Amino acid sequence: MCMRRFHFLREKDVSGVSGIGKVAEGCLFPDTGQVVVHWLGEHSCINIYQSIDDVISIHGHNGSTKIIFDD
Repeated sequence: MCMRRFHFLREKDVSGVSGIGKVAEGCLFPDTGQVVVHWLGEHSCINIYQSIDDVISIHGHNGSTKIIFDD
């Protein structure tokens, strides 16, 4: 099993912090389901989540942010 790479494509910046367009990139580890997200831009940081569902729930903003798998 290989990790799956993805990026966030944000259509609307609800928080006013992340901006729009490609705002983050990350990877999903299939053996554990954990996710690492690297935020791009001025406020760059790295976060770890227990699942892709957690990431969508926290950062999806009711569909304003799409997760696009690159692989």
